[in-house]
Amino acid sequence: MKIEKAAAIPLLTHDPYFSIWSASDRLNDSDPVHWTKTRQKMRGYLVIDDIPYCFLGKCDFFQRLHQTEVYVTATSTQYVFEHEKASFTITFTSPLLLDDPVLVSRPCSYVEMRVVQKVPASISMIFQLSADLVRETPGKIIGGSHTYKDFRYSFMGKAFQHPMGHSGDHTTIDWGYLYLASDSPDASVSYCSDSESLQGMARLSSPDMTGHTASVNWIVAYDDLLSICYFGEWKKAYWTTRYHSILDAIEASFAEYEEIMDKCNLLDRQLEKDAFQSGGNDYAFLCCMSYRHTIAAHKLISGENGELLFLSKENDSNGCIGTVDVTYPSAPLFMLYNPELLKGMLRPVFHFAKCPVWKFDFAPHDIGRYPYANGQVYGLKKNDDSFYAADNHAIYPFFYQFPEEYDIYDINEQMPTEECGNMIILTAAICLHEESAAFALPYHKILKQWADYLLKYGANPDHQLCTDDFSGHLAHNTNLSLKAILGMEGFAQISRLLGNLEDYRNYHAQAMKMAHGWESSAMTGDHYKLAFDQENSWSLKYNLVWDKLFHSRLFSKNVYEKELSHYLSKQNAYGVPLDSRAAYTKSDWILWCVSLTSDLSQRRDFIAPVAKYLKNTNSRVPFSDWYDTASGEYCQFIARSVQGGIFMPMLMDKKTL
Repeated sequence: MKIEKAAAIPLLTHDPYFSIWSASDRLNDSDPVHWTKTRQKMRGYLVIDDIPYCFLGKCDFFQRLHQTEVYVTATSTQYVFEHEKASFTITFTSPLLLDDPVLVSRPCSYVEMRVVQKVPASISMIFQLSADLVRETPGKIIGGSHTYKDFRYSFMGKAFQHPMGHSGDHTTIDWGYLYLASDSPDASVSYCSDSESLQGMARLSSPDMTGHTASVNWIVAYDDLLSICYFGEWKKAYWTTRYHSILDAIEASFAEYEEIMDKCNLLDRQLEKDAFQSGGNDYAFLCCMSYRHTIAAHKLISGENGELLFLSKENDSNGCIGTVDVTYPSAPLFMLYNPELLKGMLRPVFHFAKCPVWKFDFAPHDIGRYPYANGQVYGLKKNDDSFYAADNHAIYPFFYQFPEEYDIYDINEQMPTEECGNMIILTAAICLHEESAAFALPYHKILKQWADYLLKYGANPDHQLCTDDFSGHLAHNTNLSLKAILGMEGFAQISRLLGNLEDYRNYHAQAMKMAHGWESSAMTGDHYKLAFDQENSWSLKYNLVWDKLFHSRLFSKNVYEKELSHYLSKQNAYGVPLDSRAAYTKSDWILWCVSLTSDLSQRRDFIAPVAKYLKNTNSRVPFSDWYDTASGEYCQFIARSVQGGIFMPMLMDKKTL
C-alpha cells in the first residue's frame, strides 16, 4: 500500500542482527540504520549521462534523485524516483513467508532496481554496502569476488572473528560474512578493499534508446556462521538444514525468484484485504508495517529431532531470548499464518522449566540472553561479587547446568501468575486450533502444576510484576487476575481435548467461579478497576480476548461493552493509555482490546490514533510498542516481536483458533 510517512521503514529484515531500516522520509535523506540506531551505510547512485544522482543513503557530494512515492507491503518496500530522463524504482523484498520455515530462516533479501528510460540517455547504476553491516567493534575487513555457477558475488567480513562473541541488548553482529550477488548479465560485483565495501554496478541503457525498461536483481545475504547457543549446543540457523552453504542458498534464491515473488505478492494482497475487512485502511497500514518487523525479531533453529525452535530477542528491552511475556503478545500473527512457529517459541521454555535450577512451581520468564539460550537471566539475585550481573556484551554462565541447591533467582522479581497464564493459554490456543492435545501431552504434568498455581494464587494476585513490568509491581491487579482465570480455562480446554473430562469440569467450574467473583469485585462505577483495592482506577483488560477466542463465556457481555466505552472516553491523540497511572500505552494491547468488538466503526475509532502515532511521531525508530499517547514520543522498545499482537483482530475474525 502507498504510504506518506512512517516512523521507520523496513529494508532488509531477517533476524535481530540482520535488520536494516530507513529512518527518513526519503531514502536518500540519510544512511540506513540497524534497529539499534547504529548506522548501516548503504549507498545507491543512478548515473545519467555521466552525472550521478543519489537514491539511497546520505547524499554527501551528489544531487538527490527526486523521490515521489513509497509503497510498503507485508514482504516488500518500494521507492519510486523520477528524473526528466528516466523513472527509477528500487524494491526491497525479504520473503518471510511464514508457511515456509526455510524462507523464514534463509538470510537472503532481494533488491530489484528498475529503470524506464524517457529520452535517449546513457544510464547505469551503482549499489554499495559498507563494512558497517559486518562489524560492531573496530577490526580489519577482508573480502573478495568470485563466480559461483550462474551468478557473480562478492563477500566481506572481519579478518579476526569471534562468532557468538557477545550477548546483550543494543548490539549488532561482529562476526559472519555479508554477500552481494547478481545473476543479471549486465551487472558486475566487486569487493573494494580501500573503502571496505561491496559494490554492484550495472549498465541499464544506452544513449540511443527511448522507452526502454531494464532491471537488475541483487541478493543481499548474511551468513552468521553460528546463530544460537541452545542449552550448550552450538546451533546454526535453520536454513542450513536445507543448504550446504550460503552460496547454495543464494543460488536457490535466484532460481526460485519468480515463484517466491508470486507467493509474496499473493500474501501481500490477501493480508491487506483481510486487514481492511477487519479494521479499514489504518489497520491494513499497521499490519503491513508489523509483519516483517515481528518476524525479524526472531531466529529460527532446529532441535534435536528436527523440531522448530523459534527464539525471540527482547530488542531495546533487556536482550533476553525466548521471553514468555514477549511470545504471548506476538502470538496472533503466528496463530494466523503458522502455529508451528508458536510451538517453536514454547518448547524452549518447557525445556528450561524442567532443569533442576528452576525449582519454582510457576513458569519461567525467559531462557537466557540473546544469542545464548542457556537459562533464565531475568530476576537474578544481586550479589556484591556476583558474576550473574553480567554487563551488556558479557556472556552469562550456563545456568541450566546449575544444581537445584543453587539459589540464584530473586523470588520478588519473578512473574509467577503472568508466565503461568501465558504458557497455558498459548498451549491451549495451539491445541484448540489443531483440535488435538498432542502438543500439550508431553508437558501435561507441568501444565497442571502451573494451573494449580493459578487456582491457588491467581484470583487476587499479590504484589508482583505482570507483562507490563516497566510499570512496576502492583498488588491485586485485575487484568493479571483475568489472565489467571483464562489460564485456568485454557487448562480445562486442554483436559477436554485429552479426554480428561473430570479435570475439564473441575477447572472450568473453578474458572467460572473466579470470573463471577471478578465481575463483582472489579466493578467501579461504569467500568472495571486497575486493581481490586483501587477505586476509580482503570486499565486495558487485554487478557479478556481469550474468553472470546476460547468461546468459554466466562464473562458477561456487559464487561466488554462497559470497558470499550470507558476506553474511548480516555483516549488521547495517539491512543488509549495503558491504565490510569500514566499517559503511555502499548500499541499491541490496544489492538487486542479492539478485537473485543465486531463493530467496524468502533474498531476504527481505536485504530486511527495508533496509525496516527506511527505516521506522525518524531521518534524515528521501528514501530515502538511503548509510547506516550499525548506527545507521540516513544518511551522505549524498538522493533520488538510483540507487534505480532497487531494481528489480534484478524485472528478474532476467524471465529475459531
